[in-house]
Amino acid sequence: MRAGPGPGAADGFRPAMALLDRLPTNVLTQRGWGFVIAGGAALLAAQILGRRDLLYVGVFLACLPALSVLMLRLIKPRFTIERSFAPSTMETGSTTTVSLAVASNGPPGPPVTMEEHVPPRFGRAPQFTFPSRNPTRDGVSLYEYRLRSSTRGLFDIGPVTAQFTDPFGLGTSRHLLGHPDPLVVTPAPLDLVAAPLSGSRGTDGTAATRRQANPSDDDVMTREYRHGDSMRRVHWAATARHNELMVRQEESVTTPEATLLMDQRQSSFSYGFNAVFGADSGHGAAGISTIPAFEWAVTAAVSISAHLLERSYALRFLDHHGAPALLRSPSAPFPGDEEFQGPGALAAIAEGLAALGPAHDSGRRSGSTAAGTGPARRPGQRRSGSSPAGPSEAVPPARGSRREDPHQLDPASPFGDDLLDRLASNRHRGPLIAVLGLLTPEEARSLATASGYGSVALALVVVDRPAEAAAQIDILRTAGWHAAAASPRADMPAVWAGLGHSAPTVPAGPRTSTPQEGLR
Repeated sequence: MRAGPGPGAADGFRPAMALLDRLPTNVLTQRGWGFVIAGGAALLAAQILGRRDLLYVGVFLACLPALSVLMLRLIKPRFTIERSFAPSTMETGSTTTVSLAVASNGPPGPPVTMEEHVPPRFGRAPQFTFPSRNPTRDGVSLYEYRLRSSTRGLFDIGPVTAQFTDPFGLGTSRHLLGHPDPLVVTPAPLDLVAAPLSGSRGTDGTAATRRQANPSDDDVMTREYRHGDSMRRVHWAATARHNELMVRQEESVTTPEATLLMDQRQSSFSYGFNAVFGADSGHGAAGISTIPAFEWAVTAAVSISAHLLERSYALRFLDHHGAPALLRSPSAPFPGDEEFQGPGALAAIAEGLAALGPAHDSGRRSGSTAAGTGPARRPGQRRSGSSPAGPSEAVPPARGSRREDPHQLDPASPFGDDLLDRLASNRHRGPLIAVLGLLTPEEARSLATASGYGSVALALVVVDRPAEAAAQIDILRTAGWHAAAASPRADMPAVWAGLGHSAPTVPAGPRTSTPQEGLR
């Protein structure tokens, strides 16, 4: 009976295997390093024993891996990579399916190991082997995987990293294939309570008015009879007066309007916070840094936008300077747009908010007349030359504005002249809603003058400790705002529902708002 190899034989291979594991594999595979070690051993034996055949074997074993590496460096792989997302944009908390179509433009070779580059927040990078088990007739290999993100942003998916080897499996080379494609992760809107924003409008935000296609001085409520009109709509008095059949004018529906302001200053949202989150440190980051309070404001903005647009409102979206709110966003499809209406309006706002980060605000509040800025402007009055109505025409003061010594507003400062002029151009055209950070008392007084520019004024103030915004809330409510403070941990729909109970402490200016004008 022949005895098997003893434990000493297996122990002899362990140092060699451990040595191969320690060697780098970015140039040569373990098989290639084995060839190099074997070739070196053969050359050493040829030198000691003086055998020419061992010399030939050693040179062959040592040069073959080097030739394999040189061949991989000279011959560049040619691949076509096509990537698509379904859906093309995804909301936070949802998933998207990434489809990859990989095709080789050269002769077929050995299997290639590939890896897709994804940002670290998406977890482990997907790996696959080309060609796939069931390629198409054109030689295209199809792959699919899913991505899910709990935070918004604009992320680069790809390129593909492929590791090639020579036909003998001795050398290895890594190449980047294709280009990255942007994936937009939008904030998910929350469902808000269905409450009318204006007492004159229905639950869908529309208001019925009677308009006449061909108005006349005699009868502005009727028109000539047309074939197909119901006889129930015949206006007999107008028929007798005009000596022809007249019908009552049909009702048309006007488009309601609303204005949404969003404070985007980092200084107003970073109060009380030292850390930032939301930006990946690795490949594919959107390059934005954000804070919990600003994220709460973004969620509030997209939720309010969805709430208004679903009720057929035409929404105007502005920032704290009166500029388009999405002007700085790298993910906005149309950054310069400020008016949104129709089926694709919510998608455009959500995409714009996907990569919107806090702004470093350089505006300043001037307590006195600055050099070169001219005399102080009364709240509600236009600057000279900024209105088509003429430089001397003034807009009536905002409701609730009862200050005897109005302060000066710097046009470059937050909630300054630029913003007020923009709001004055659409005075009383629907509700005015503001999503704010922590304001200074001067900023609160500046914004308070804008309460008269909407049918109802609503303000959400996001602050770490709501008690710190009590003075600013009182200033806004005194001027006629429905204002409430919320922490980043508060439930946004609950805060929105409570705005209707945060009534102004002073009756709203010359005209009083009905209870239906507030949110219930």
